[in-house]
Amino acid sequence: MTEEMIGRVTSCVAKCQKLPPEKVTIDSKFEDLGIDSLDGVNILYALETEFNVSIPDEGVLGIKSVKEAVEALDKLISAGGANATAQAK
Repeated sequence: MTEEMIGRVTSCVAKCQKLPPEKVTIDSKFEDLGIDSLDGVNILYALETEFNVSIPDEGVLGIKSVKEAVEALDKLISAGGANATAQAK
């Protein structure tokens, strides 16, 4: 998990939720940011677009914080590269 990835994820979450960027940190839980399940789906779709990956449906349910989103993206990208994962869509 790199600082660049953390920055991109926190920025994407802040932008999707129209939150001040400084309010969203690696330790932010979606619930604490006022993000409900529908918002979470929209954020994960935005992250898929941002990173050109496909987050498996079964993985979506377990993501409830910024850190979990970063870890899931890091795992996907490390497993096969962004392009290989994106082709699995």
